[in-house]
Formats: sequence, C-alpha cells, structure tokens
Amino acid sequence: MTTILNYLWRFWLLLLAFVLTTTLGIPVYILSFSKKHYKYAYKFVRLWCFGMFYGMGFRYDLIQLSEQKKDRSKEYVFISNHTSIMDIMLTCILFPNHPICFVGKKELVKIPIFGTIYQRICVMVDRSSAKSRADVYRRCAEKMEEGNSIAIFPEGGVPDDTSIILDDFKDGAFILSSKHNSPIAVYTFIGLKEMFPFDNSKGYPGRVKVYFNGIIEPTDSPKDLKAEAYEEIKKTLIRYSVESK
Repeated sequence: MTTILNYLWRFWLLLLAFVLTTTLGIPVYILSFSKKHYKYAYKFVRLWCFGMFYGMGFRYDLIQLSEQKKDRSKEYVFISNHTSIMDIMLTCILFPNHPICFVGKKELVKIPIFGTIYQRICVMVDRSSAKSRADVYRRCAEKMEEGNSIAIFPEGGVPDDTSIILDDFKDGAFILSSKHNSPIAVYTFIGLKEMFPFDNSKGYPGRVKVYFNGIIEPTDSPKDLKAEAYEEIKKTLIRYSVESK
C-alpha cells in the first residue's frame, strides 16, 4: 500500500511540474532573452521552486553554524551535498538576493518544455566531452560578470550506493572560485536523501534540515578549497544525521 501511495505522490509531482512549468515558464522564457533581465526571470524561477518544494509537502529549517553573512553585492559559488532532485528547488528558495545559475547536465535539455527553459538559465555541460567540461569555466565566468552566482553540486551526481555519506568532490567549483576570486558559500542538506530519493517507490513529505556551514574565501589553491569544503560538509553530515534519527 505504501508503495502505491509513493507512486501516486510521484505522479502528483509530474502534474505539479507540468502546471507550474507551462505557466511560470512563459515569463522565464521571455525574460531570459536579455541577460540584464535574468534577475527578473529568477523571481519566477524561485516561484516555480517554491511551488514544487512546498507542493510536494516539504518544509525546511535553516540552522546557522556560522555567523558569517552573505554580501548582496557579491557573486558566490554555492555548494552543497547532493542526494535528491529537490536539492535544486531548495537551493533557489534559500537565495532570494543572489540570482543563481546552475551548472547542469546537457541531457536535461531533452525534457519537453522544461528543457527549453533549462538551457536558457543554466550553464550546460556534456560530461562526455572534454571540450565542454573545459568551456564551463569561461561560461560560468560570463554569468558571474553579469551579476549572477553559480550553484554547483561538487559530487557531480548522486551515487548509486546509498550507503555513501558524501561522494568525492569534483574540482570544478573550486577552480572557478580560485580563478575568479569568488567566495564559496557552503551548505549541508539533511533529510532529502530519505524523504525524496531517486527511487520512485520511496519517500515521504517532511522537514528538511539546512545547515549553513559558512563562507570560504578564495585562495590560489583549488585543492585546499576542495579539501576544506569536503571536510566541513562531511563533518556536518556525520554529526547531525545521527542527531536527527
């Protein structure tokens, strides 16, 4: 019975996505023609994310592990662990004052309606192409010069082995930070791994815990930035995942 309810819940996700994308997608599509209007398009993107996240029965609690504050006049590289498609919606909800562009998989362009909008507001990468991967830095830099921040899930995807607490980080977010002198805002999401996994037969609505780990200032060593961010997120996952059970 629980499995049937989960599939019905996932079907509701598709209906919700269709309605929100066909309505809010129109202004996003129009406004995204001009780079200077992306900050307005982003408001509609956030409405879409609110609708998806709250419409599926999720809420979140933000816990500040650092007293650092984000500067509204700065562009950031936002990173977090990645366990669910809802991570994307939650990221946009958290940042009203920093229009975000995601670095995302090129394959998602194939999704009807959504794909058309997706390719306008994201920096797409073809992971099978070394040229595409290398060009990501240039395109991200252009987005940041236009006043946007970049969101990257440095694990690069969600591991099939659900016992993995935190997968190895890819270098991209940290090279970008180092090359373009952009601070890294570090967050840890706890709960969505169980509440909305990629297994359609599992999941449930609930409250997600969001931990703000702090801001890492850029250095000329991407390797050190990666190591510091990885340890910070993993430490938070180990400590607070146990406490939340």
